[in-house]
Amino acid sequence: MTPAEFVEQFGRARVSAILRTDSQRKAAEAMSAALRGGMKIVEFTLTIPGAYELIAEFSAREGVLVGAGTVLEVEQARRAVEAGASFLVSPVVDEAVIAAAAALGVAAMPGTHTPTEMFRAHRAGAQLCKLFPAPAGGPAWLRSVLGPLPFLKVVPTNGIDVDNLDQWFAAGAWAGGFVASLFGADVDAGNWSAIEARARAIVERAATPT
Repeated sequence: MTPAEFVEQFGRARVSAILRTDSQRKAAEAMSAALRGGMKIVEFTLTIPGAYELIAEFSAREGVLVGAGTVLEVEQARRAVEAGASFLVSPVVDEAVIAAAAALGVAAMPGTHTPTEMFRAHRAGAQLCKLFPAPAGGPAWLRSVLGPLPFLKVVPTNGIDVDNLDQWFAAGAWAGGFVASLFGADVDAGNWSAIEARARAIVERAATPT
């Protein structure tokens, strides 16, 4: 899958599940629950034990696109793509990682928080901009940024939930990444049915035109 194809699919799906936990087993169970709830695009942060194994396992599933999160080094990028990652996410803008994604043939989504960082990431070749952390202005802030920079494809991954996702999409967000608002304390509690239910609610809400 080319970076452009991934971006298109992400724009259609509109939502992704992003997981960070300290247990490989819990990560597999929690993400499986998110998939049962209808998620198709998922991200395992590389801080999870066995993250590369999880990427390999889930990328082999039919109809699932898997990304690696918290990619800070070129070697991590290489290992993630080798395992099956279709996109690479970072918490910051790092031109070396963006260039590595391009060389490896996958999409890059660096973390950005200001218009300058977003434009810098775009100029470096990133197809998407992760908005992290959430700005104080929320969706209104994003709308203001996209006024002069409408070509940016921005994906908020903090401060977005099932109740406000339509506001983010109306403001111009390309898609949304769900972390605590999807998984939360239920990962440690092993409450997989609650995660599945929230995933279903998010997917259904995202499918509703804004």
